[in-house]
Parts: sequence; C-alpha cells; structure tokens
Amino acid sequence: MSLTTNNQQSAFAHWWKSGNPMIWINAGAVSISLIMVFGLLGLIAARGGGHFWPKDVLSIEYKTIDGKLSTIVGELIDTDVISKLRYEESTGQTLPKELREVERWMIKVGNRDQNGADFKWVSKFEIQKLGKPSSVVAVERMEWGTLFGELKSISENGVDMASHTDLWSELHHRLDRTLELRDLIRQLEKSEIGRVNYVLEKLRLERRTLELDGTETAENLREIAAKERHQQEIYKVIQRKLEVLNQQIKRDKAKFEIINEGHSQIVELPFAVIVGAIKPNVMNAGEKLIQYFINLYHFFMDDPREANTEGGIFPAIFGTVMMVLLMTVLVTPFGVIAAVYLREYAKQGPVIRIIRIAVNNLAGVPSIVYGVFGLGFFVYFLGGNIDDLFFTAAKPAPTVGTPGIMWAALTLAIMTVPVVIVSTEEGLTRIPRSIREGSLALGATRFETLRNVILPMASPSIMTGVILAIARAAGEVAPLMLVGVVKLAPDLPIDANFPFVHLERKFMHLGFHIYDVGFQSPNVEVARPLVYATSFLLVLVIIFLNLAVILMRNKLRERYRSMEN
Repeated sequence: MSLTTNNQQSAFAHWWKSGNPMIWINAGAVSISLIMVFGLLGLIAARGGGHFWPKDVLSIEYKTIDGKLSTIVGELIDTDVISKLRYEESTGQTLPKELREVERWMIKVGNRDQNGADFKWVSKFEIQKLGKPSSVVAVERMEWGTLFGELKSISENGVDMASHTDLWSELHHRLDRTLELRDLIRQLEKSEIGRVNYVLEKLRLERRTLELDGTETAENLREIAAKERHQQEIYKVIQRKLEVLNQQIKRDKAKFEIINEGHSQIVELPFAVIVGAIKPNVMNAGEKLIQYFINLYHFFMDDPREANTEGGIFPAIFGTVMMVLLMTVLVTPFGVIAAVYLREYAKQGPVIRIIRIAVNNLAGVPSIVYGVFGLGFFVYFLGGNIDDLFFTAAKPAPTVGTPGIMWAALTLAIMTVPVVIVSTEEGLTRIPRSIREGSLALGATRFETLRNVILPMASPSIMTGVILAIARAAGEVAPLMLVGVVKLAPDLPIDANFPFVHLERKFMHLGFHIYDVGFQSPNVEVARPLVYATSFLLVLVIIFLNLAVILMRNKLRERYRSMEN
C-alpha cells in the first residue's frame, strides 16, 4: 500500500515538475480572460446597439393608485421585479396576500414637453388592456425627445391640407423638403457666414497690429474699412438668403393627437423641429432592419443635440481619431530617438541606468499629473509666450495660449513616450552584435548602419510601442479635461479657412463624451443606451487604429526576418 502511494506521489511530483500544470493553468487563465473580455464587449454591444432598433409602441390601459383607469402610450424599455414590501412602502398601496413580488414595466412615454418626464413605471398587475395601435407615430424632434401620437392633419401656411387623404405620404414628402432646407441653412451658417466672420476677424487683427506698431495711416485704414464693407455686403446677402430659407422652413406644420395620463390633446409641431417619423407598429422585420442602419448612420454622422443625449457623435469620433493620429506622429520620433541614443550612443553607466529607471517610473505616473503639467507648461507657459511673440494683436483673448487639440496631443505624447522608448530599446537589444559589426566591416558608417540596418530590423518593436501608446492614449480622459476637450465643439479642427487645420481649437472626444453623457446628463435614463453605444464605438476605434499598426508591423517583420536569421 505504501509502495503504491509512493509511486503515485512520485508520478505526481514528476508531472508537476514537467511544467504541464503551469501550461494548463496559464491557458485556463487566458481563456477565462478572453471570455470575460468578449462577454463584456457583447453586453455593451447588445445594450448599445439595441437602442437603435425601432421598438413597437404600446398602448397601455392601467389602474392608478386611486383606482381610476388611465392610458399611456410608449415603448417598453426594461422590466424590473421588486418585493411586495418595497412596492407597498414606495406607493402606500396594500397588495393582495398572494402577491409576493411585483413585476414593473419601464415605459418610454416621450412627449417630455407635455409629460415632464420621458419614462414611467407601470406594475404589470395594474395593466387592464394592452395594444399596439397601427396609427401611432414615433416622431424624433430637435428637442424635447420623442413624440408618440397619431397624425391628424398637415397645414401649409396655416391652411389644412384637407385634400390629401394619404397624410403619411404627405408627411414624408414635406419632411424631405424640410431636411433639404435645414441642410442649406446649416451650410450657410457654418460655411458662408463662418468665412465672413473669419475674414472680419483677420481684418480686426490687422487694424490692431497697425495700431500697436504705430504704422497705421489713413490709406491703410481706408483699405481695411473697404474690405470690411465688402464683407458686410456679403453678409447682408447671406442674411437675406437665410431669412428666405427660414421663412420657407416654417411653412409646414403637423398636428398630432397624444395621450397624456389618459387625456388626449392636440399638439402642433412645425416641420422645422422634426428630424424623422416612423410607424414602428406596421413595419416588418426588413423595414425595421433598414431603419436600424439609418439610425446607426445618423448616430455616426450627425452632431449631438439635447445636451449630447440625442443626435450623433461625429465630432467626437473625428476629434478622437485626429488627436490619436497627431499624438502618434509626435511620440514616435521622440521615443525612437531617445531609445537609439540610450542604446546605441550613450556610454553605459550609472547615469544611463538612472535614466532608464526614471523612464520606467514615468510610465506609472497617473495621467492627471500629465494633464496638470500640460496645462501649466504647454498651455500657459509655451502657448502664452507664443501669444506674446506672434499674436499680440489678439490679446487679451488667447490664440494658442488656451487648451486645444495640439496641446492635448503633446500632453498624451509625453505620457506615452516611455512606452515607445522601452519597446524600441528591447527591439534594439535583440539585434545581434554580429550584424552591426558586419555592416561596419563592409564600410558603412555608424549612422548608415543605424539607418539602413538597425532601425529597419527594430521597426516591429517600434510598432509594438506605438500600438501600446495608442491603446493607452485613446481611452484617456482625465488629462484631456485640462488641455483641450470640451462638452460641445461646434467647429471641427479642420475647415475651409486658411490654414485649414486649426490645432489651437478645442475638440470633442469619445471618452469625455461617455463621461459627460453618463454622469453629467440631466436625463440619465435617456442617456444610458448612448453610453453603451459610445463605449462600444470607442473600443472599435481603438481596435481599428491598433489593427492598422499591427498590419504594418507584421509586414515589416516578414521583410526583415531573413536578416535576423
């Protein structure tokens, strides 16, 4: 018996020393981690993506606490089960003994301008009648959220269009016209008027510069005044166009019958405030799928509305990608040059070892510290001095001495440069000494060896550092709140005005957008699905940027694999 036990213990010890258990433990840990990551991404995608699916609109007749019947119309958003005791404490209502728990339905009733709230909880046992009326319309508006109601009439310049029997087709026909007018108005306001304001500001700064230099003359002032009058004339022409378009967009109105706590009322909506309208209860699966992708498109391409709880997030996508690309362009050369100096040129000794320790420690500094440094050094010191030297005419209003996308990219570059340095040094260390000596023996200089042999072979490691830098920088929010990101940036950093790329402007960021919508929104329930959707989109943006760099790294690795062998 003891011999068998000893053999089993010996076999177990041999199996443990073989290393196989650690392999299985590591494989299990990696598998669990992957399951958790993909599960989390799946949850975020489901919660966020489901927001854009056209939901059926329910008509619910239920008993109120005082026993009266009331009716609400809206979408079923969520269900919840609470205990009988909790329900009785919150409502003061005594429930039957056989009920031990209460299922509640969260209904998006919309019509916030009339109801005062977007959502209402209804207990399932209180529901007396449930239906899906085919005539109900879900109207997306510029403000006050969604309106649920029945289309009653359409008027043009105050006159009802009684001759049109198909009100639904007429609604879409006039809505298409309104959307075209809205695009024209937006183009005039952003492009044409923006260009006039840009030129007028340049002329104001030119006059101010002449005053500060003491070189103003009557002739110079007349030229500037003539240019200003010309721009004012252009502005008046644009303003007249805008007045005509604004008058045209106010022409059509639609009346809807809505249900407000059991009472019906007529609400008149100008087409100018309508974004879109659908009848979800009569749409089949194919039509809902088409509408789903239309909603996704608007989410990606439109500007935000209603304190960022409605509309799209295109400015945030643009700002995030531009900031990360700009940061990558800045951090890569600095990180590579520093690593090359430390590994190839610097004399190895205590000072270099201290520098390496400092670089490794910098990678662990909290990001908010970099934000404070960026605000103090880049914005106030560097930007303030640039304003003093080159933009005196604009003072006291700062030009570059204010948070902007350039300072944000520089701050994140400083934050991520240790990652690039460490990764590049590791790549340089792995290159055999014989390759360096062989290149020098063939007559190449030290710089030619570095440029033509060492750096190309180390490029996969450099790309790995860039990947890690992008992954960290794209999700950072805390430093950006100090050096450039804002809740709403009406102008993108790129436009048609010289110099076309305005790196001094503030910008929107997906990470800050998530924080703002999720924690600063006045209407949390409305904002919650957008938080999930924006979070998933941020992950996709990071994955896309990383995949682009990974493909480049793999190509470089295959190209120089033969040199390593």
